[in-house]
Amino acid sequence: MAPPKRSAVSDVVTREATIHLHKKLHGTGFKKRAPKAIKTVKAFAAKMMGTEDVRVDTNLNKHLWSRGVRNVPHRVRVRMSRKRNDEEDAKHKLYTLVTFVPVETFKGLSTITAEE
Repeated sequence: MAPPKRSAVSDVVTREATIHLHKKLHGTGFKKRAPKAIKTVKAFAAKMMGTEDVRVDTNLNKHLWSRGVRNVPHRVRVRMSRKRNDEEDAKHKLYTLVTFVPVETFKGLSTITAEE
């Protein structure tokens, strides 16, 4: 039996999630914390959205590096948007754009799915 066909509309989806960076960076050397935080965000988005091509927005990058290479924020709220790749010579037909969502407190937040 063949797998069910997925429509292009169901491929495009947006989710908001909180990433707990503090536990992912535990035991990491000081000079490698911010670069590892970027890699962790990319890996989280790739796993959640199911795409290999993950792009990090400049605002998220600046937020992670805002307190230097050593003092990365403990948690970060991100919006992950899976989009179609319209480039002609694209290797993958979908990519994920990860953007920063500023919040005052992380209490009571959960992962939210929003259709576009």
